[in-house]
Amino acid sequence: IVPYVARDDEDTFKILIATDIHLGYLEKDAIRGNDTFTTFDEILKCAKEKQVDFILLGGDLFHENKPSRRCLYSCISLLRKYCMGDTPILFDVLSDQAVNFSTSKFPWVNYQDENINISIPVFSVHGNHDDPTGADGLCALDILSSAGLINHFGRSQSVERIEISPVLLQKGKTKLALYGIGSIPDERLYRMFVNNQVTMLRPKEDQDLWFNLFTIHQNRSKHGATNYIPEQFLDDFLNLVVWGHEHECLIEPRRNEQQLFYVTQPGSSVATSLSPGEAAKKHIGLLRIKGRKMNMEKIPLNTVRQFFIQDLVLAEHPDLFSPDMPKVNQKVEAFCQEKVDYSGGFEAFNATRFSQRFVEQVANPKDVIHFIRQKEYKAKVEEDNVDFGQLMSQSTTEGLRVEDLVKEYFKTAEKTMQLSLLTEQGMGKAVQEFVDKEEKDAIEELIRYQLEKTQRHLQQRGVMTEEEIDQEIRSFRETKKGTAEEEDEVQEAFKRAKAHRLERDDLPDDLDLSDGSDFTMDIDEDSTPAPPPRGRGRGSRGGRGRGQTTARRGRGGFLCKI
Repeated sequence: IVPYVARDDEDTFKILIATDIHLGYLEKDAIRGNDTFTTFDEILKCAKEKQVDFILLGGDLFHENKPSRRCLYSCISLLRKYCMGDTPILFDVLSDQAVNFSTSKFPWVNYQDENINISIPVFSVHGNHDDPTGADGLCALDILSSAGLINHFGRSQSVERIEISPVLLQKGKTKLALYGIGSIPDERLYRMFVNNQVTMLRPKEDQDLWFNLFTIHQNRSKHGATNYIPEQFLDDFLNLVVWGHEHECLIEPRRNEQQLFYVTQPGSSVATSLSPGEAAKKHIGLLRIKGRKMNMEKIPLNTVRQFFIQDLVLAEHPDLFSPDMPKVNQKVEAFCQEKVDYSGGFEAFNATRFSQRFVEQVANPKDVIHFIRQKEYKAKVEEDNVDFGQLMSQSTTEGLRVEDLVKEYFKTAEKTMQLSLLTEQGMGKAVQEFVDKEEKDAIEELIRYQLEKTQRHLQQRGVMTEEEIDQEIRSFRETKKGTAEEEDEVQEAFKRAKAHRLERDDLPDDLDLSDGSDFTMDIDEDSTPAPPPRGRGRGSRGGRGRGQTTARRGRGGFLCKI
């Protein structure tokens, strides 16, 4: 496979690539509430202007597992505006669609549905934010799929074995095998790869003539021993891997010299965390494929709010500041027009008063400045051998997580400090969920869920004495370590926590249909449009009112760390 000079012809696939759009992120924020919808509008508009064959999304189209009505309404309106129409589709589907879309009530690609007209098909895997949940295993993408707006592929219903069957497409002489796998807990998928439980099926004929494109939504960078997916796990017959979930934009394809395929990481289209990777310029990609050759065109996103992040260490400016200097607070405050990494004995000034100066200049004034004092670690007490000082001295960019600290602590703690009900992995994930996603009930729900399950187990076993109970609890706990059951229990606890959070929401989704924001759809509520003609007919469509999308673009995001 080699890059080539892009030329559009009857043998060239044109595919718009995007991942991690996170529709609905901060949708109730007075300034940033429309950001994700405005950028999604830009992405779809670009696809239409570039006359792409289809759009490929790498997961996390939605930020919430249960998006609000306003979020779904906005998404559906934009997809209808840009992806429905009379433009003919110039490629064919050759694979068994009943296998590709086996979980759908309508197991065929949407543009072949005789009841709707699609001009730009959208193919998408689900991410970890909008993954299937509940007894029916449904997600927001399934709603869009049932409405005929997207093609949700890459779902796996088995926790024992995964067979990835590609969607086989052909345009002219170019044959494209589109593989995908929706988000799965990293440790479970890692274990399945190690145990050879993941199989990627290939066409029976002319295997060397197919361009193999794979879409995945998992940790790419290493966050723990098994909490990521190494690129070496993927099959070497692949040509290009579209990697979702990672938010830093590294969209230029990079060659894996061991597996000999290329990897593109488009990154997110909105900054959802205060990290250096989010500050990089956001892009989407226009991928052209002809035969076994490809070309990736970087397209900058112009509606993304600009985000700045920088660390300035006061101790590195001894000529300007000293902790003993008179009125050093005022001098530091005057100096802090940028972000500062705060350490070395300086006192903090009033961050709230400082941030108020930028209310009219940035979208997130509360985040403008953060004071961070570098901790000094004393010698560890004898009963705890964990070197937290060494662990915490690592930079946050080195992948240190709360989950890792919890595991490391219980690995070396005394027996009296060991967990008896929860596993170290379960507790670590619950604490990480509490820190990363502010799921305040994550730890409590995990304990409650494990307590209920353990009580049922003890009743079934019929143990009576206190010694038997202790032994049975320990045995029950040990049998779940490192198994799929352990991961399932953690995910079930998180679902309960999310449900409680939604119940406590001060503003129910039912009331969030109109919140005074600037995002509007020009729809005449008093008139009912005439039903469109049925089938794939390309005749006159009559008056097709197009909704107008407007959104005020506020200032860029800014963060100071002192």
